[in-house]
Amino acid sequence: MTTGPTTEPTTGPTDLTTGPTHPTSDSTAETRQERFERGMEVLNRVDGESGQRVIDALADVNPELGHQVVAWGFGEIYNRPGLSPRDRQLVTLGMLTALGGCEPQLDVHINAALNVGLTSDEIAEALLHTAVYCGMPKAINATFVAKKVFGERGLLKDS
Repeated sequence: MTTGPTTEPTTGPTDLTTGPTHPTSDSTAETRQERFERGMEVLNRVDGESGQRVIDALADVNPELGHQVVAWGFGEIYNRPGLSPRDRQLVTLGMLTALGGCEPQLDVHINAALNVGLTSDEIAEALLHTAVYCGMPKAINATFVAKKVFGERGLLKDS
């Protein structure tokens, strides 16, 4: 015996050009393009040119992946209020290090970490901390990416 509606609630109407809308009124529903534009604002603020290069590199092989990185990754997830951009980058550096094989993404996110206020010493300390949980090889690989980024930005310590 059912006591309520027999269909599951939806997140809003779906249109092939705009995608599903948020569960809000029609007057505040965002279009696919608006989500992308919001994501680009966040991406540019955090990653600068590095982020744009990633999106550009995807354009001829998988433009939809580039769109999702911007609209969902930065417009929806990164833009949430629960963590500061600085804290999000610390989490991201730890996860990319743990995954291993993500050196190009680490390059982008080490730059982003510097852009949002982390220091080279804090990044080095975070990567040292990953050795305990991720293993020495992954921590060393991540540290070599940091060394490259620090060198490009004139942040290496004099020996």
